[in-house]
Amino acid sequence: MDINLIAVIVGIVEGLTEFVPVSSTGHMIIVGNLLGFEGRLADVFDVFIQLGAILSVIVIYKDRFERFLTKDGWDVNKGFSAWHVAAGIVPVMLLGYVLHGYIKAYLFSPFTVAIGLIGGSILMLAAEHTMGKKNDELISDVDKISLKDATKIGAFQIFAMWPGFSRSGSTLAGSLFTGVNRDAGAQYSFVIAVPLMMVACLYDLMKNWAYLSSDDIKILAIGFIVSAIVAYFTVVWFLKFLHKYNLAAFAYYRILLAFLTLWYFYL
Repeated sequence: MDINLIAVIVGIVEGLTEFVPVSSTGHMIIVGNLLGFEGRLADVFDVFIQLGAILSVIVIYKDRFERFLTKDGWDVNKGFSAWHVAAGIVPVMLLGYVLHGYIKAYLFSPFTVAIGLIGGSILMLAAEHTMGKKNDELISDVDKISLKDATKIGAFQIFAMWPGFSRSGSTLAGSLFTGVNRDAGAQYSFVIAVPLMMVACLYDLMKNWAYLSSDDIKILAIGFIVSAIVAYFTVVWFLKFLHKYNLAAFAYYRILLAFLTLWYFYL
């Protein structure tokens, strides 16, 4: 298959899956194996196009990120602050730095992704069963999330270190368990994803950039642009979805995908 077409396909997959609770990493591992898109370029590509998805969230929440650059943006008494972001990402960033090599070496396969998809589904269904029916009674304003709540929600991202678990799914489940409703939890999840993913992406790119050729830049650019555009519309749609529906449909889709993956690659 033409490499440019592969770039478009993987960019679409990234944009569709990065911020919804289905695991973008898991999907890209599966799609990469299906398309035979593997190796150093594929590894860098999968990381680089995440920056496109990040850009879409920065655009959607432009006012929020601009506020973080002001004095009020650091005042915990004036709503969602930069300290809330730090509380949600610093612990998982430190643990991720320690485990990064192990995760890349041993957990990036269709089999481990299938396990993560099922595990994440169980977590999401448990959160919906426990707190989902109380969604309208939970914290509905992201500016009312406390630092303690932010830390608890952020801690659930540890699950997402296992490919297939989904960072979005883990934080949304964590939000419900913490007493924050789906809508506010999604907004918090999207915003804290930006610095967390940016650091992780830049770290990976710094380690691998020297191995790329000038011909690879075009492929990266295609994936970046496609990912950014698709992610923008996906985030807008997902926020509207959460106003009416719960996470169960995503959980069942993940379980189905897990079994299809095991059947295709291992049976």
